Amino acid sequence: MGEIGIEKILLLLLIILLLFGAKRLPEFGRSLGKGIREFKGSLSGVKDAINEAPQQDKVKEGGDTNPPVRTDSDQETREPRRLIG
Repeated sequence: MGEIGIEKILLLLLIILLLFGAKRLPEFGRSLGKGIREFKGSLSGVKDAINEAPQQDKVKEGGDTNPPVRTDSDQETREPRRLIG
């Protein structure tokens, strides 16, 4: 495959113009721009989540490492329902 030069880009733009028409090109441009912005926003959200994960681990490490112990008073002590009779 060859390199993409000015001639190939112009040919591609001409074909797109013939296929879709001059009225629909701005719509495609807007939707393409919106899609790129949403993609970049989602990437930055993923990067933020990745950067926050080590900080949350540090907070967890500094806290109480023993799990809470359940007592009998915490558990429900009601009678089971009888289905028959």
